[in-house]
Amino acid sequence: MRALVKASAAPGFVLQDVPVPSYREDEVLIRVRAAGVCGTDVHIHTWDAWAQGRCKPPFTVGHEFAGVVEKVGSLVTNVKVGDRVTAEGHIVCGTCHLCRTGNAHVCPNTKIIGVDRDGCFADYIAMPASNVWHLDDDIGFDVGGIHDPMGNAFHTALHGTELPGATVLVTGCGPIGIFAVGIAKAAGASHIVASDVNPKRLALAKQLGAHSAVTPDQAAEAVRAATNGLGVDVVLEMSGVPAAIHQAFALVRVGGRVQMLGIPAKPMEVDFATEVIFKGITVYGVVGRRMYNTWIAMQQFLRAGQFDPRPVITHRFPLEAHAEAIAAIQSGEAGKVVFEVSGER
Repeated sequence: MRALVKASAAPGFVLQDVPVPSYREDEVLIRVRAAGVCGTDVHIHTWDAWAQGRCKPPFTVGHEFAGVVEKVGSLVTNVKVGDRVTAEGHIVCGTCHLCRTGNAHVCPNTKIIGVDRDGCFADYIAMPASNVWHLDDDIGFDVGGIHDPMGNAFHTALHGTELPGATVLVTGCGPIGIFAVGIAKAAGASHIVASDVNPKRLALAKQLGAHSAVTPDQAAEAVRAATNGLGVDVVLEMSGVPAAIHQAFALVRVGGRVQMLGIPAKPMEVDFATEVIFKGITVYGVVGRRMYNTWIAMQQFLRAGQFDPRPVITHRFPLEAHAEAIAAIQSGEAGKVVFEVSGER
């Protein structure tokens, strides 16, 4: 089969012919139809400091996908050949304290496809049947293939928040931030301010339901106008930019919530006394998707027609055009980028 491989400890990917993966008796073999390209894949492609410290080439890249079940192991009872599926890409142990208390999303033994083991930028991928998530018949493979980043946005927007009627600030309108705008809108937020430096992404945020789509230097005034100076009820911090994180703490109301998904590139200073403690705010760190609360919420929103992520998909490429796909993300001109993978030779 074809696979997009991180072949060596150097920049770039290589499209290679590799053996179809074997699968265990509790796993399934999935023919990949669509796969989302993520910022993580860009880090691995450029071979930056994070990738050098985390990844061990060679391995097949990619962690967002949807496809059709081709084969099932003898112990599998919940999935059958021909099922249209996606999957949770974090493979957890299931036996540690966190897994057994409903917190598998922060399992310390997590292995991520396309990072710690072979991923989905290939014609086929083997996955534990327990990680497989069935797609409704009316969900296209392109939307199925971006459930992973959509799930991050659902987790950030919904966990612990009370969005109906709430005022919301989204700092950082990459694809996940734009998804979060649409989710907040669908969940009943009364006013959403989206902040980013990229005009194209602000336009997409507006299309997904932002009432105000502004640059960071305009965000404070937009929040003041929307909240009569009180500050927003919820901030969804999606950028990881230190200035945006400080702005999140400044523009959330006293007693509000800051949901943090963005990852700063290096340690940063926070004045916990004035930015967090004396404001009485709640800060929640978001890791992946809650298993499987987030997946259920995603399915329900999509079934209800409350949230349509398709406008965020701006670029589609075959696997052979992997360099162009990475360049599209790096250019800042793309929303969500998707590989179209037929899985048939």
